[in-house]
Amino acid sequence: MASAAPIFAHATTSAAHHPPHFLSSFSSKLLPCKPYRPITKLHVSSPANKSVASTAAAATTSKPTEETIFFDGGAHYGDLIANLLLGFTLLWLPLTLAAVLRAFYLRYRFTNRRVTVISGLTGQDRSDFSYEVIKDVQVVPRFIGEWGDIIITLKDGTKVDLRSVPRFREIAKYCLSMAQKPVVLKESGAKGF
Repeated sequence: MASAAPIFAHATTSAAHHPPHFLSSFSSKLLPCKPYRPITKLHVSSPANKSVASTAAAATTSKPTEETIFFDGGAHYGDLIANLLLGFTLLWLPLTLAAVLRAFYLRYRFTNRRVTVISGLTGQDRSDFSYEVIKDVQVVPRFIGEWGDIIITLKDGTKVDLRSVPRFREIAKYCLSMAQKPVVLKESGAKGF
């Protein structure tokens, strides 16, 4: 039994003075952690089987290959402020919570090719549709017309409701022009916040 004590003593002093090899190499490579944030890329690449010369010639004769952004943003800040002020009443509290979630977790992107709605806590929930599938666009102004809702009806009957959009009239006209529809907005009266 006396021989067991020196083995433990030697093992503990050895471990205290010389850290294991994997810990010393790992600790020297530690970098400060950055929070994970997904990046949404809108680059459109050409198919791999076409040559560079043929894609360059096609680019000059057809639509531009780059996607240009017309509007990229979230819900209007006035919607958040108005709902926060009214949130002091218990009756308005659920609507305030919805406005806060819209402000932090909802993004709209209108490009020359598609409409994108990015939502969710991580931004991974994404809905895209092209302008060719748009059947109708309606707007509903909120407050005194500072922001509004855009209701886009698709050809399959699906209605996409975009809430609290800034510059909503301009964006709705852009959607109609890109869908090659007559630019006549169907606007209903203001319906509150």
